[in-house]
Amino acid sequence: MRGVVIPRVEEFRYLGSIIEDRGDINRNINHHIRVWWQKLRNASGILCDKKIHVRFKGRVYRMVIRPALLYGAECWQIKKT
Repeated sequence: MRGVVIPRVEEFRYLGSIIEDRGDINRNINHHIRVWWQKLRNASGILCDKKIHVRFKGRVYRMVIRPALLYGAECWQIKKT
């Protein structure tokens, strides 16, 4: 790379996942859980509002919350525990 030094880091983000140099996956799992809870909290105003029709709440869940939970699920890492 023409003399450019690439710094060594302990972790970096790639396609929404946290990759660590030790191969640990705890931070990545916690990150995905936090993202899901954040989406759920952001949508709770709509999901808990009694004035909003149930059909609309279902659409919000299917279009916002479920994709955030399942994003990248086909390539999530698995732990023995």
